[in-house]
Amino acid sequence: MLKSDIVIGLDIGTTKVCVVVAEKDDLGKLNVLGKGRSNSEGLQRATVVNINKTVDAIRKAVADAERESSIKIRGVNVGISGAHVHCIYSNSEISVNQSGIVNDSDVKRFLEKAKTNIRYLDIDHEIIHVIPQEFIVDDQEGVLDPIGMAGTTMRGSAYIVVGLRTKIRNIKQCIEKAGLEVSTMTFEPVASGLAVMKESEKKSGVVVIDIGGGTTEVAIYIDGAIRYSEVIKVAANDVTHDVAYGVKALNDVAEEVKIRYGCAYSKLLGQEEEIMIDGIEGRPRKSFPKSSLTVIIEARMMEIFELARDIIKRSGYYEYLNAGAIITGGGSLLPGTEELARDILGLDVRIGYPEGVSGGIKDAVNNPMYATVMGLVAHSLQNNLYQDHGVVPQQPVQEAPKEFEPVVEHQPVEQDAESAQGGKKLVDRLKKFWDQL
Repeated sequence: MLKSDIVIGLDIGTTKVCVVVAEKDDLGKLNVLGKGRSNSEGLQRATVVNINKTVDAIRKAVADAERESSIKIRGVNVGISGAHVHCIYSNSEISVNQSGIVNDSDVKRFLEKAKTNIRYLDIDHEIIHVIPQEFIVDDQEGVLDPIGMAGTTMRGSAYIVVGLRTKIRNIKQCIEKAGLEVSTMTFEPVASGLAVMKESEKKSGVVVIDIGGGTTEVAIYIDGAIRYSEVIKVAANDVTHDVAYGVKALNDVAEEVKIRYGCAYSKLLGQEEEIMIDGIEGRPRKSFPKSSLTVIIEARMMEIFELARDIIKRSGYYEYLNAGAIITGGGSLLPGTEELARDILGLDVRIGYPEGVSGGIKDAVNNPMYATVMGLVAHSLQNNLYQDHGVVPQQPVQEAPKEFEPVVEHQPVEQDAESAQGGKKLVDRLKKFWDQL
């Protein structure tokens, strides 16, 4: 079967599953052919907790994307994240092939050796992928793409992403049970950064903060390469839960109130306004001050940005972020997020939308919530991860099988000092708020 230039990205998030079908146009941009989206109820903080619900959500999103694009989806580039994923630096050195000109095979050998040089990788973890940092060809330093350069030796470092085998296995099991194949897995902070960064920002030094439903991902880029990343277990769902508790409403109602009336920065509020909120199970509607809603949202968003700021400073790269910060993900859409982030981080800030997108439905993905999935298709194109041509067959969507259960890993829940400190700050703010009511 003929090869195509079609790539597929699959983002299995805590609140939504997104699928995008795309190809590269004549100008090198992403031409979006179709997308699908479904609600996700099978994950908690980017970790699968219900196989059947996750499989069902994947199938629904894939079916929508297939209908819109008329492409049969097989292999996917799936994003992976969560607190169990972490990165290890590894050095590597090889001899260049006999021609004395660095080729693709040399780069592959370099990365393979970087993997074998990892120490202390236990049997519970596995390598997800390897990201080259920079190369040194003979005495030429700071090389990002060594292919075609003349030399006898090539050395440098790589950023190796590793995760727990059980959690990776659960993701793969969901995808396979949905009738798909895993072409590759990509660390989501890498994908989000690829989608929203401009090349000048990547070279100047920038931090990308992706606020998802269950986790917030922080990735730092200096001199064109990722240098540090970390995942925070506080995100947009926590804001919704706080709103539900504060206004005494169901989570679905709280999410709607947050989206419709929410603001992350109290300094932007004007005249006081009362908002109406649906009561629980037929109870009458009630009014709630918009200023009080903003205080609730602002407290949790402040915690997220304070934790992100602590990560950036701990990384040692804070002073090198000449391009500041890019805030993306669905959690960045609340009014006032940019202003609050600027205050807390002490950096220049902008909201990140997917870059370099073309095609008739590009407006459908021109939203920070699609940053990760658009980064996944961009990463696939960058690495030539195409799939075969295919036409969608007419067939009903099947229900997920019931006999599969997730692999459960029993381990104590730990909270680092930064998270504990951030949580205490949040409790103090909310306590002050409740006392004022």
